[in-house]
This record gives sequence, C-alpha cells and structure tokens, in this order.
Amino acid sequence: MSRIKKRASLAVVAVLVAGCLGGCGAATGVAQAGPGGTISVVAAENFWGSIAGQLGGDRVTVTSIVTNPDTDPHSYEATARDGRAFAAAQFVIVNGVGYDPWAESLLDANATKGRTVLDVGKLVGVAAGGNPHRWYDPQDVGKVIEQITADYARIDPKEASYFEHRMTTFSTRDLAQYHHLIKVIKAEYAGTPIGASESIVTPLAAALGLRLLTPQSFLDAVSEGNDPTAADKATIDAQIQHNQIKIYVYNSQNATPDVTAQVQAARSRGIPVATVTETLDPAGDTFEAWQVHELRGIQAALASAGGR
Repeated sequence: MSRIKKRASLAVVAVLVAGCLGGCGAATGVAQAGPGGTISVVAAENFWGSIAGQLGGDRVTVTSIVTNPDTDPHSYEATARDGRAFAAAQFVIVNGVGYDPWAESLLDANATKGRTVLDVGKLVGVAAGGNPHRWYDPQDVGKVIEQITADYARIDPKEASYFEHRMTTFSTRDLAQYHHLIKVIKAEYAGTPIGASESIVTPLAAALGLRLLTPQSFLDAVSEGNDPTAADKATIDAQIQHNQIKIYVYNSQNATPDVTAQVQAARSRGIPVATVTETLDPAGDTFEAWQVHELRGIQAALASAGGR
C-alpha cells in the first residue's frame, strides 16, 4: 500500500470539493441530523468509526469512509459522495497528523454551521510530522473515547446519561480483554527486543514495553512510502541474521519488497512473525475484536520465541 498517490489524491479532492461547493445535494452548509433524529457521524477511518458507533448506540448514525482493508488511508481518493457526507454531518472524526489529508481538505472546503470536528492528532497533542497511528496507543484511544462521549453529550444534552453509560460499558466490558492482554504481555515480555516493518508498530510496542530495535528512519520511510537507506536495510539484515530480535512485526497491508524480504529472512532464521493491519480486517470487525486478534498474535509470537 504505497503512499505515492497522496498528491494526486489531494488534487482529486480539490476537484470534487469544487463541484460540491456548486451544489452537492445534502451539502447545504448546515449540519443535518441522521435518521430518526440521531446524531449523524462521519469517521474518516473505520477504526474510529467502530468506536464512535459503539459509544453512540442507537442515538447515532455512523458512516465510515475508509472501510476496505485494501485501501490506503494516506492516499484514499475522496468521492463527491464523501464530500456530501462531510458537509451534512453533525460530527466528523478525522485522524489528523497528516494521515488523512483528503479528509482535512474536505472539511476545509465544506464549512458547515453546527458541525463538530474531532481531530485525533490535535486532541492527543501529536503535531505534524509525528507518528499518526494513534489508534495503536491505548492511552490515546482512551482520550478519544472520552472526547467522543463529551461531544455526543454536548450535541444532544438530553441523552448525556445514556452516552455516559455507553462509555462505561464500552471501556470496562468491551475493552476488558484488550486491556488485559496489553497488561499481560507487558508483564511477561517487557524489554524483549523486536523488529518491525514501519512506524505503525511503534505506539503499540511502547504500550507493551517491547524494545523496538529497527531504526526509526526505516520505520518512517516505509510508513511514508519512501525508499529506506541501504544502511538501515543492512542494520536490519544483521539484526535478523544474528537473531538480535525475538520477533518481527509487520503491517500486512503495506508489504513492500524490502519488508517482504525481511519477513522471509526472519522466518528462515526461526524468528516468529506477527502481523498488524492499518484498518479493520475484516472490515466488519469491531475495534476491540481486531485489536485482540492482533495482540494474541503478538503474544503467541513472543511465547514461541522462548522468553526475553
């Protein structure tokens, strides 16, 4: 999933937005309620959309834009339908930090009275150029949950207690296994040296207490669709060849030739490999089911590696 189409994607957004400004059905410049008076919510990515839907229950109607596991959110090409959805929504959630520039462009071009916007990067204090993969940071996920709930209560005050109850249930029951696995993995494997394919793994590795040895410049290069340096590739090759890492974690939705070669090399050296993905996979999964599946995969790889 290359990032090289980002500029082209923004150009497409500009064309679509221009058309919407001239009249795109629901894009009237005023936020509109969803069916039955529900809060109309649009999430740029389905991992945030899943959380928003569970927190809102039957008081919200959520539409996620990027839902196909084969779609790269960085270079997603927005449609006129997306522009209309953004323009009509009462509440829009974008990841920010340069991850979904097409979404930010749609927001900028479709000023809508009464619309609430949650920019996750701004909420958690990650500036431009920082790691955008905030859904892999459990603390940031918690902040997003609280903010979505607060925004729902502000948009529909009469349902504030309902939203508060939904948040408590989601945080304590639905995310229980997610938090338990993070705690267990950290307790048993903190300090374990690992390798990774890109920066999507960095927040999760930190939460699990794992020691990520892959050069940051390599992680960033793969995440942004740039060519890694020969020096970085040589460093990683040596880490694998000498079994300096216990497991290798890679984003299966962004398996570049360099990453594929590293995965093959790790397996040939008996280094267990675990996978993560950029968006919900399968697309119909909940956020928590998706994350629990990945955490179990990492836990199994660590156990197979035989300790720290």
